[in-house]
Amino acid sequence: MAIPMKADRHPPGDGWKPRVFLLDVDGVMTDGQFLYSAEGKAYKTFGPDDHDGLLLLKPFVEIRFLTGDRKGLAITRKRIEEDMKMPLDLVSTMKRIEWIRERYDPEGVVYMGDGILDPQVFAGVGYGIAPANAFLHTRAKADYVTTHSGGDRAVAEACVHLLDRFFTPFDPERRPDAFASSGEWGI
Repeated sequence: MAIPMKADRHPPGDGWKPRVFLLDVDGVMTDGQFLYSAEGKAYKTFGPDDHDGLLLLKPFVEIRFLTGDRKGLAITRKRIEEDMKMPLDLVSTMKRIEWIRERYDPEGVVYMGDGILDPQVFAGVGYGIAPANAFLHTRAKADYVTTHSGGDRAVAEACVHLLDRFFTPFDPERRPDAFASSGEWGI
């Protein structure tokens, strides 16, 4: 079933280029599930290929991650800041659009989110992306909905979409010149 584009606004026209790609963590970089032990939140599942997709896009836009998950912040910092070497900010889901407006021209922002409040963010930025398993209303308000779910290559797919639509199309037959692969596989 095709998910409709946002009804309240048209996506950017020809010549528009995003300057910033902001991504929610839980449900976008992860599958959205929190695994608890008797001691509390213990694990999050991050998917494959997303970091490599982000590295392909990084020469074109600033990339930054947002999370509202205080209890799982140590897990998220380990993956995003330490392993991926990307910036991460703790921002309430209730205050995302205000946070964006304080730091960026919202029209130059692409935001990728999956949650129940993310349609409000999509309405306030230039372009919105939702993973396939995002909340129903969130998918309906996104400019682009990935075929992959959060934690299962949705971010990599979004990066290739942004490259193809706004920058230099991705060529899977050609290895990028300045590509530093993620994690242990890059060694």
